[in-house]
Amino acid sequence: MVKKEYQNPHGGLNAKGRKALPGHLKAPVKRGTNPRRVSFAARFGHMKGAEARNGRKTRLGLALQAWGFSSKKQARAFANRHKA
Repeated sequence: MVKKEYQNPHGGLNAKGRKALPGHLKAPVKRGTNPRRVSFAARFGHMKGAEARNGRKTRLGLALQAWGFSSKKQARAFANRHKA
């Protein structure tokens, strides 16, 4: 579970949250066919769980949005088109 202070309200982690975790996490890539973005789309596009609940996006939906995807279906399609 990630502390609330480390969560970006628009999805993913904020800079403080990325620094607090071990290793070096980079910010999301919103455009292009960067290998990190393709990998994210493949993992999160197949994740279980709702994207929105009660008219509000879940953390999964917000993370997809932070990486430039509007839905799990769009992320899966992107990953399938660009996988190596």
